[in-house]
Amino acid sequence: MMKNKKAIYLLFIANIISGMAQGISMLAIPWYFAEVSRTDFFWSFYLIITFITLFWGVYAGTLVDRYCRKKLFIIVNCICGLLVGSIALTGLYSNLEINYSDLLVVSVFAVTIFNYNVHYPNLYAFGQEITEKKYYGKLNSYIEVQGQVTSVLAGAFAAILLTGTENQTLEIGGIIFNLPFDIQKWSIYEIFLLDAITYLFVILIFSLIKYTSILKEKKHKEDIINRLKGGFLFLKGEPVIFVFGLASYMLFAFTLVEIHVLLPDYVKKFLLSEGNVFASAEIYYSFGAIFSGLMIIRLFKNVKTVYAVIILMSLATLSYYFLSYIDVLWYFFLANLLIGITNAGVRILRTTYIFHHVPNNLIGRTNSVFGTLNIVVRMLLIGILSFSFFQISDNIRYGFIVGLCLMLVSISILIIWSKRIIRSENIAN
Repeated sequence: MMKNKKAIYLLFIANIISGMAQGISMLAIPWYFAEVSRTDFFWSFYLIITFITLFWGVYAGTLVDRYCRKKLFIIVNCICGLLVGSIALTGLYSNLEINYSDLLVVSVFAVTIFNYNVHYPNLYAFGQEITEKKYYGKLNSYIEVQGQVTSVLAGAFAAILLTGTENQTLEIGGIIFNLPFDIQKWSIYEIFLLDAITYLFVILIFSLIKYTSILKEKKHKEDIINRLKGGFLFLKGEPVIFVFGLASYMLFAFTLVEIHVLLPDYVKKFLLSEGNVFASAEIYYSFGAIFSGLMIIRLFKNVKTVYAVIILMSLATLSYYFLSYIDVLWYFFLANLLIGITNAGVRILRTTYIFHHVPNNLIGRTNSVFGTLNIVVRMLLIGILSFSFFQISDNIRYGFIVGLCLMLVSISILIIWSKRIIRSENIAN
């Protein structure tokens, strides 16, 4: 039985509340720019934000390893709640010009991205700190399931709030629901205000968490430069962990770019659909991820981690290929379901592998190294997708071919290194 079960439950509750509101905002923002035909503005700022996270992500990892993780959650949520709340109130009660409004909207996107760069490394490190080693796989599965249940709710609410309803009918995920009333479309700033309010609840929940640290490893208190070096030096001495950790991270890298850059224009220009279809993609993706959270460890319990990752990444590659050519709505939803299964499955397997191979007092900095390289890849992907070719007619669909090529390169690297990865896994177990 887990020693800190109550603390883990509270951690999940806080994650659900904040994740749902942030999820709605992060779906609403790219669709906002797609609707007003300002995707070029959004993509440019997304590239700038991604570049900044190149440095912030590395520093965030040192914070995770240096300070009390519970206090770090509270401080970060206080800062983000104040920023998002201020922007929401400014947008609601000021008569803004379109350019200034665009800057405010993209600022919330930036705040949320910067929050993610602390939140998720801190979440996994805190989970590892308060969980016994034998429960690591189960913990990562639980994190995935609760995160994706949250995304289902966020996608459903976003589908409602982004488009509203007409004639008392609501369409989510290709299914039509009859309602006794109509729901008005929310403004982007009303969504932001909801987001800001949830930060207050999250702070309260985190303040109630009480736990006993399972791992007693010494916190590193040296200066920032030396702390940053720690992650790089550790991975330099562990090339197998580095190769597996980086190559298996590429599916996640492309998925982020797909959600924020590809999908809004893909839905609008190739599928010729509206915001409810875009938000519904998140629902199907999340159902796939929930399936992975419940089943992936069981399905691959007799399969070496590297082979399981190769299988899942190959399925994602196949989905990308067909998304480039098929403009049928049911396939779009099916492909997002499959991408949810594969991306979440790889993340669970990868994180469990990292937990078993990286000491807890180094995990924040180690994940920051991977995160930094992941950001570099995402910047390259955003740069490639910013070419004018992808803005012509429905050429945005060929963005999935870019993802296909990235997956093939990653799979090839994993195949070449597979024997060494298996050998290191056998030693760790």
